[in-house]
Amino acid sequence: MFKKILASVGIGGAKVDTLLNTEMLCPGDIFEATIVIKGGGTEQDISGLDLALMTRVKVERDDTEMVVNKTLCQWHISDQFTLQADEVREIPFKGRLPLETPISANGARNNQTKVWIATGLNIDMALDASDKDPVNVIATSTQNKVLQGMDDCGYSLVKADVEDGMVRAQNFQSSLGCYQELEYRPNRFALFGLNEVEVTFVPTEHQTHILFELDRNFGGDSYRSLSLNNDVSQDDVTSQIKNILG
Repeated sequence: MFKKILASVGIGGAKVDTLLNTEMLCPGDIFEATIVIKGGGTEQDISGLDLALMTRVKVERDDTEMVVNKTLCQWHISDQFTLQADEVREIPFKGRLPLETPISANGARNNQTKVWIATGLNIDMALDASDKDPVNVIATSTQNKVLQGMDDCGYSLVKADVEDGMVRAQNFQSSLGCYQELEYRPNRFALFGLNEVEVTFVPTEHQTHILFELDRNFGGDSYRSLSLNNDVSQDDVTSQIKNILG
């Protein structure tokens, strides 16, 4: 009985860890993982097991900017089960990242983008046993061509973060309730004399949509959009970006 009381306040209780089978993932990738659950010093009733893909999002509330955790997608792994004392249970899992998952491994000087998988055991009458596993999300082939095109035009990626809300253009809109902004500044070889360019990706199954926010010396901000087939060449991408920036 005493051990059960200790477990109910989080001492000697179950622990959980999610082990990804790959270190790098692209938005839209299917991934495999193993969820390892280790029992504590006594038998425990687990009311459920869930995984969630999370990120950090900037929001404005009452004229105050803050950063909060946001769930991008969630997977229900298991319903109620009983975990014996010192039992080790391994559960294989396969999932898919949303196509609009922010790129966390982006190379920005000030990279505020974080993506992770949170694993939660819902233990009745106990503190949650939880685990957070960072995910290194890299750009897709088409996204990489856009990043390279910006570099070819003389712009450097200085900041990356995730904003609350949606982006909309004439032929596309985002769907996760948040979106990543990649902020570019011109270097001394930059074309077109822009102060800043913010790039947002909205990928779909067969196309990658991009919204550009252009900050000019005169005339204020303006928006341009571009939709690329995923078999597009680097030269074509760079040429289209030059047209947009000009």
